[in-house]
Amino acid sequence: MKAEPEIRFMEETDVPDVAAIEAASFSEPWSEASFRQILKREDALYLTAVSDGCIAGMCGLLIGPYEAEVFNVAVSPQFRGQGIAGRMFAELLRRGGERGVRNFTLEVRVSNQAAIRLYEKNGFVREGIRPRFYSNPEEDALIMWRRG
Repeated sequence: MKAEPEIRFMEETDVPDVAAIEAASFSEPWSEASFRQILKREDALYLTAVSDGCIAGMCGLLIGPYEAEVFNVAVSPQFRGQGIAGRMFAELLRRGGERGVRNFTLEVRVSNQAAIRLYEKNGFVREGIRPRFYSNPEEDALIMWRRG
């Protein structure tokens, strides 16, 4: 049986692996420079999941005055299907709560049913649509909220 992944704060040395996961997961991925910039922000909270000595996934949020917006929830293709996203995402919400966040929001492609199920399992509800929010391919975004 595999050991549970370690969920920890993202570090500068994680950036190349995190950017590779991002590129494998999204059609318009963030660059290494984008991740390096986000790690310098006081309002950012980014986590990685480490499994078998490898960065298996990452997720993050930006904390605003009234809510936090979730970004970049992704797991490396070789680690998918092991429940890592669920554990990592729950920890992100827990740590956001420790920093005073009560309301969380995110956008997700309307076709991404696996992600939508994950978010709903963690208390998010569907509250709107952003038409043609995504490109490559063009697709609407589902706006979801978890209000505390």
